[in-house]
Amino acid sequence: MTERHFEDLTVGERFRSEPFLLTNEALITFARDFDVQPFHMDRAAAQQSVFGGLAASGWHTAAIAMRLFTTGPLRFVGGAVGLGVDELRWPVAVRGGDCLQLETEILEARPSQSRPEHGILRIRNVLTNEKGEVVLSYFANALVQRRPVKTR
Repeated sequence: MTERHFEDLTVGERFRSEPFLLTNEALITFARDFDVQPFHMDRAAAQQSVFGGLAASGWHTAAIAMRLFTTGPLRFVGGAVGLGVDELRWPVAVRGGDCLQLETEILEARPSQSRPEHGILRIRNVLTNEKGEVVLSYFANALVQRRPVKTR
């Protein structure tokens, strides 16, 4: 997979990850470690909750989106440093057995004023399940490396 510099990207470009299958076991393990609410870990409690069954933690869903972002077709030389996230939404619960896929769109691109060797991207990430339902969306700013200036 080719790693990209800031200059290799165009506003409006979209990138789609490979699918990711979430298992009930992974859903419960994450919850036991990081979000110990009963509707993420206990089937009986989850059945009685607003979800009507086991549901992944929103933070687990966000972590999956991050994995798909960093292992997908849009890879950056030296990685992408997150500068902030806006409008993080979880409109539909994620369940064990869901097959998730991330689409990243480049919304804006500008050189960094404080770090001239980097550029700042404004992106929108949208995670969908196998039904095409949006399960997570957010806007983010990321710092990525610019192509080095060649000197004589």
